[in-house]
Amino acid sequence: SLIRPEATGFGAVYYGKEVLAHFNDTYEGKTIAVSGYGNVAWGVCIKAKEYGAKVVSISGRDGYVYDPDGINTDEKIDFLLKIRSSNDVKLKDYAEKFGCEFHPGEKPWGLKVDMAFPCATQNEIGEEEAKQLIANGCKYIIEGANMPSTPEAIAYFTANGGTLGPAKAANAGGVATSALEMSQNSERLSWTFEEVDGKLKGIMETIYANISDAAKRYDMTVGGKTDYVAGANIAGFEKVVDAMLAQGVC
Repeated sequence: SLIRPEATGFGAVYYGKEVLAHFNDTYEGKTIAVSGYGNVAWGVCIKAKEYGAKVVSISGRDGYVYDPDGINTDEKIDFLLKIRSSNDVKLKDYAEKFGCEFHPGEKPWGLKVDMAFPCATQNEIGEEEAKQLIANGCKYIIEGANMPSTPEAIAYFTANGGTLGPAKAANAGGVATSALEMSQNSERLSWTFEEVDGKLKGIMETIYANISDAAKRYDMTVGGKTDYVAGANIAGFEKVVDAMLAQGVC
């Protein structure tokens, strides 16, 4: 298979691209805080760079690295992979190697950034972190992990001018690439990575369109903006109901 693991992070960036476009905005010139150091995190680093954005943080159990120059070179990405493959992950080594800051035992949500991509674990952004992000001018949270923001964080962030791309949508890239891999294998096909990447991009664009449409049909807004969390819940529910009706369950 030519489906590479970083594609799981590409999906979140593609979803974010659609959210930005809704506000006539782009990634160009944006600074991004990313948590985590696995496939999703370094996938975001790679794809964000292609769109002209700069990821300035990664994090692990030991703390986070702040790299104001951006985690945007092959050398830095390769070093991330080396760290990840170690049984003794030390992000401090990255900071020392590339001459940037290491903040032990902390999360990167106090940084002054335009966007946040939580890609590590559940409930890593609470209400206090959401307040920090808003205070520092962050306008977008795109969830790259499973439920990384608490309900209180989501409520505060969206009520105070922020826009949140929920995990059930933005984090669908991993499931999508797995489905593409199974399809490729079952059909005895051999897609190039570029073909897979294009299919993933199309899937994420469709997911965004379905969510945006659901939110509009039910007039779901928060803070005067499209409520993507409600839209994702509605679109997901409708998909389940349609499947049940098709099977004659109800």
